[in-house]
Amino acid sequence: MSVFSDRRRVLLEHLRSHSLRTDGPFVLRSGVTTSWYLDARQTTFDGAGSRAVADAVLEVLDERVEALGGMTMGADPIAVATAAVALPRGRALRAFSIRKEAKDHGAGGRLVGPVGPEDVVAVVEDTTTTGGALFEAIEVALASGLQIVQAIALVDRSAGVVRERMADVGIKYEPLLTPGDLGVDDGPDG
Repeated sequence: MSVFSDRRRVLLEHLRSHSLRTDGPFVLRSGVTTSWYLDARQTTFDGAGSRAVADAVLEVLDERVEALGGMTMGADPIAVATAAVALPRGRALRAFSIRKEAKDHGAGGRLVGPVGPEDVVAVVEDTTTTGGALFEAIEVALASGLQIVQAIALVDRSAGVVRERMADVGIKYEPLLTPGDLGVDDGPDG
């Protein structure tokens, strides 16, 4: 198990108690079939869980970041909770969301929230296996003129693949937890 702070430990315990399912098989967004699943929304949409998420994210969030967000659903509660918890601590952050598809009514587009060109941002995600959602969010954010300095995943089950892909594009990557931290195997059958 990794050595980490009390804030990450609180997040870990909430995820284990409320979000981890080991009654698979499950098919992930990536198409991979696995015996365990992390339903992170059981933590990110819970009051105590969202506070644990925000505390852990703030602990690693680059000081230059002005806003954070990512693909809708996975990133939304992380970004909003982090911005809300940061404010009374003296750090003004904004949250943004990236829609799966552009709207053809209202203001349209895929990027939603109080961000604009040249804002310094972090892209976040709850769980990543291949980095697909993170990289889709990065593509949209860059096309919108945002300056991405960091990507954060609550749980990285990619066995280092996402870290390598982020390094290839020059983005600092910070996974907060791994399957080993959760006490589950992420091997070929896992």
